[in-house]
Amino acid sequence: MPPIPGSGLAKGLAVTLRTMTRKTVTAQYPDTQPELPPRSRGVIGLFEENCTVCMLCARECPDWCIYIDSHKETSPPAAPGGRERSRNVLDRFAIDFSLCMYCGICIEVCPFDALFWSPEFEYAETDIHELTHERDKLREWMWTVPEPPALDPGAEEPKEIAAARKAADKLAAQRAQEQQEQRNEQEQRNQQEQGNQQEQTDEKGGTP
Repeated sequence: MPPIPGSGLAKGLAVTLRTMTRKTVTAQYPDTQPELPPRSRGVIGLFEENCTVCMLCARECPDWCIYIDSHKETSPPAAPGGRERSRNVLDRFAIDFSLCMYCGICIEVCPFDALFWSPEFEYAETDIHELTHERDKLREWMWTVPEPPALDPGAEEPKEIAAARKAADKLAAQRAQEQQEQRNEQEQRNQQEQGNQQEQTDEKGGTP
């Protein structure tokens, strides 16, 4: 049976009429912020405490948009008779987002988890030169990085978390010990002052 002339137009108009009667779903940005997926690629955040200046991210970047400067510092030996150790200290870590193509290679190759994806996307600038963000800005974006998904109930605890907890417990124990020593010193001073006051009282009240 041949199609009725104008049936396609009628179907199109029917879709248009159904859409016109529905409530609009357009989000009025920036009054309404979009709900981004948890793994959105917005900008790259830097956790500089984990950065060892290994330069892997800068070498593997296909756009060469990562700039890193560092210097070496020598630390004294940890034990008597040991040797001095040198380590790299980060001076500059910058990313030129006018060149970045958001491939994520730098995040994948980082062996010490110093780079993370942040869903932050509101960083437009009127000048292209201002799209090169230094480590202070990259560090601010670390606070917008979403938490990783929860582990399976039977999974082992990551070594990084165990090491961080051990370091935190050690630091807390040291602080507690220092506070206890300060309290003991304060008690000793108070007892000494009380003893001095008692001696002065006895001298004043004694017989000449």
